[in-house]
Amino acid sequence: MYKHILIATDGSELAAKGVDQGLALAVPLHASVTVLTVTRPLPPQVARAAVAGGVHDPVIRYDEQIDEHMRMHFTPVKQRASQHGITVELVHEIDDSPAGAIVRTARLRNCDLIVMSSHGRRGVDRLILGSQTAEVLAHTILPVLVVR
Repeated sequence: MYKHILIATDGSELAAKGVDQGLALAVPLHASVTVLTVTRPLPPQVARAAVAGGVHDPVIRYDEQIDEHMRMHFTPVKQRASQHGITVELVHEIDDSPAGAIVRTARLRNCDLIVMSSHGRRGVDRLILGSQTAEVLAHTILPVLVVR
């Protein structure tokens, strides 16, 4: 049925449920799994403030901090995958649009299912807070398994 599953995670407790569901689904399907985390780039105003505060190269420092965070973030994902007997490909993207990066990565890696979690906000809350899940659903032709 599904041969390559993209699991999107932001490292939250809710996203961990999506990771677990995606991994559990991959086992009986013998599917390949790519786990994606998207972070936003350093905002220009923050970089300018850091330079004004004496930080030599704030973008490089930010990237180093993100790299360290990703190593810590991906460790439990690798452990969960190992418990399921699965090897996963871990991918980190920096993008202003997490939803756009999810859709693009799924397409470029020939995934046939996207698994992600959602808080399930509705109505005005969703409009005010935005919803990466709703964005993904609106911009992909792939099936999306939404875990709540």
